[in-house]
Amino acid sequence: KAGDAKARKELETLLLFKEALTAGRNARSVDVDKEELLAVSDLHLLTIKPVIYVANVDESSLQSGNKYVDQLKEEVKDENAEVIILCAAIEAQIAEFEDPEEKEMFLGEYGLEESGLNKLIYGAYSLLNLITYFTAGVQEVRAWTIKKGWKAPAAAGVIHSDFERGFIKAEVIKLAEYQKFKTEAACRENGKIAIEGKEYVVQDGDIMHFRFNV
Repeated sequence: KAGDAKARKELETLLLFKEALTAGRNARSVDVDKEELLAVSDLHLLTIKPVIYVANVDESSLQSGNKYVDQLKEEVKDENAEVIILCAAIEAQIAEFEDPEEKEMFLGEYGLEESGLNKLIYGAYSLLNLITYFTAGVQEVRAWTIKKGWKAPAAAGVIHSDFERGFIKAEVIKLAEYQKFKTEAACRENGKIAIEGKEYVVQDGDIMHFRFNV
């Protein structure tokens, strides 16, 4: 029977996790699909949660890591986890810079394009399947966090439920186009504002102006 087959499958999945945990492995290292994960969802296993490992190294190891970083990567290779290398001493210095140009020059001295903190933020967003879109108006420019794959009405709902309920359309400017033309008016003049409907899947970095009516 279908019910019996499902129960057997769930039991098999539970035994897989039991074997891994008994062996001292983290639950996230168990190779199962999303459907099989449902069998352990009510257990709220701590070690099934996604993790980023941050390796704090000295300045000389910042670019290529060291033997301890290599050991860490080897230890967690089956967990599908990201390892980020940073130097806390350098990060403390980076945090003191207020001038963007001075900060960029400091990073360049160490052959870095961005701070370790930024890498950590990007890694966390990726791990949690999150993206950012922006709304721009006369009063403010603001970033909004949503799940990757959300459509325009759901993204608008993060701002206010009325935006989702009365969604009509979204005017969308791609970040690269905004960086090129500098202003919304210039983007409009050059035909770089797209009119998107309810099925539009929001992309990371989109600049959006929502039209709604309630």
